Parts: sequence; structure tokens; C-alpha cells
Amino acid sequence: MKQKNYVIDAMRKNGGYATFQQLNRLVDFSTWGTKTPFASIRRIVQTNDEFFRVQSGLWALKECEKVVLEKFKIDTKDQGSINEFTHSYFQGIIVEIGNLRKYGTYVPPQDKNKLFLETKLSELTSTDKIYDFTYPEILRKAKTVDTIWFNERKMPYAFYEVEHSTDIKNSLNKFYELQDFRAKFYIVAAKEREHQFDDIINASIYAPIKEIVSFVDYDSLIKLYDVENKVCKKVI
Repeated sequence: MKQKNYVIDAMRKNGGYATFQQLNRLVDFSTWGTKTPFASIRRIVQTNDEFFRVQSGLWALKECEKVVLEKFKIDTKDQGSINEFTHSYFQGIIVEIGNLRKYGTYVPPQDKNKLFLETKLSELTSTDKIYDFTYPEILRKAKTVDTIWFNERKMPYAFYEVEHSTDIKNSLNKFYELQDFRAKFYIVAAKEREHQFDDIINASIYAPIKEIVSFVDYDSLIKLYDVENKVCKKVI
């Protein structure tokens, strides 16, 4: 059987779609005779017409396109549905990476019932309530951050804001209020928004946080997710 057919079978069994991480677990590549099966899987889905890209790191079968889009509540004619899916998808990726690194993970109450693929974000996070690590007035700001990683002392290690279609300034304003914590701050967005981020962060008002806020594009985040999963998987 061709390698491509192994990938197609794995996707069918997974509901017609899969992330690269899921494919790395689901595809039986023990007979492929390659030392780089993960790279082979990535090449197969990217170069064959049987597959289509749903989002960075997430692919589906053309034969299941209608079912998959309905499953994820994506209407290709409705930008709002695309924005909502994209936002919760990358929130889930950030939570998953945090879990793999053994950090405590949190998303705000308004996002708990949103889905990462077919799983509620609340089912992925390690805590459903934010830790009381600061004064109430500052905690109110922190509670709205898209994803927070906490260290073993229940102090914030990293704050993440996913900016797919909303104003980056809103996220930077939150980070401004949280700047006194010894934490990392990230804006996660499409690569084409990096120039916009640079323009805003260089404004004088954000000078106090310019050196502590970083921009991460979607594809780089997915690559990091891929690396973290490979560390946890024993290659056959």
C-alpha cells in the first residue's frame, strides 16, 4: 500500500481530519523504511490533492470536506465563523504546549466552552479558576487574557493573546497592566500582522513593555507544538 493511503486511512478513522501530531500517532509507518516518517507525513498531505488545509497544522480529506467544516462550525462564506474557529484553535494549541511542558494552564471563563477541534478548552486546562496571585484590580485584567501558563508556585510564567482579527492594542494594554510580573508576554497572530505589531509596540506609550513582549506567528507556534509532541513520542 502506498504511504499516502496509510495517511488517508488514518484520517478517515479520525473523523476525516487530523493535526500533524495526531497523524504522527495514528499512522503506522513501521514498514515505510524511512528515518524521517514525520517529514514524510507532512509532505504527503501538503502535496496530494486528496487533502486540504483547514488551518496551520490541521488538514482534512477532500472527500470529507463538508462534514469536517460542519463539525468545526466553519462557514467559508462567514468570516466570523472562521475567526472564532481560528481563535479557539490556537488557544488550544497554546494550552496543549503548556500541558506538555507541565505548566498550569488557564483560559478565561468566556472561552471555556469553546472548542479545540472537538474538545472544550475547559477539558484541556489544568485549572478552571485563575490563581489569586495579585491584587483584585490587577487580577481582573489577568482573567481576560486568552491563555496563561502558571509555574509550580502558581505564579504566572507566560501570558498569551491570540490576535486573529481584533485590535492588537487591546492585548498590549493588558500586558502593560501586568508588566511588573516576572513573566513572558506573547502576541500570537498571522505572519502578515507582524509589521502591524512592530508599528504599535514601537509607539512611545508602550516603551515600558517593548522589550518583554514578543510576536509569535501561527506557523512558528505549530512548529513548536510539533517539536514538543515529538519529544513525547518514541519513534518506531
